[in-house]
Amino acid sequence: MDCLECKNLEEVFESRVSKYNEARSAAYYRVSTELAAKKNVDMERARNDLEEHIKYRHYPPSSATSSRTSQHHVHV
Repeated sequence: MDCLECKNLEEVFESRVSKYNEARSAAYYRVSTELAAKKNVDMERARNDLEEHIKYRHYPPSSATSSRTSQHHVHV
């Protein structure tokens, strides 16, 4: 896709994957996994941001689905 936001989110995700892999391969990983775990969370957040952008920006819900969901009301 030629979407600038997609490209930016892909770059962020690739950077986070790289940092996570560096943290996992570091010698101190054997002693403390906390840094690797944080990098893993950062990587997963970046993946989620990219997937959500693609899903909602490039494949928005159909109008039939959104009109159906807007008709649902919560009764208390």
